[in-house]
Amino acid sequence: LYSNFNKEKEMKTENFEFDGPVYEPKYDKIRLTGQVLRVFEAIKDGGWYTLNEIHAKTKDPHASISAQLRHLRKERFGSHIIDKEPRGKRNSGIWQYKLTINEDN
Repeated sequence: LYSNFNKEKEMKTENFEFDGPVYEPKYDKIRLTGQVLRVFEAIKDGGWYTLNEIHAKTKDPHASISAQLRHLRKERFGSHIIDKEPRGKRNSGIWQYKLTINEDN
């Protein structure tokens, strides 16, 4: 079906619905849509990336990148798989993330 993709495998944004206690679409929707699209584009090759590496590509704040990684798991953002594992020794506190695109959604 590819309901969240067009024929070029780019994300469609019609179903993107953000929420939160201070979210106001007229102020936030365009900014947040841009963030989730930049994060998706930065990691869609299926490689492993730390927040710093994603930030280097998108220039978005680390907290925003984390939020957009969580959004990409949600049905309305495609139900993609975001794997997470430590980079290097677990006690370093550095995590890396990998996107597996849900092509059935």
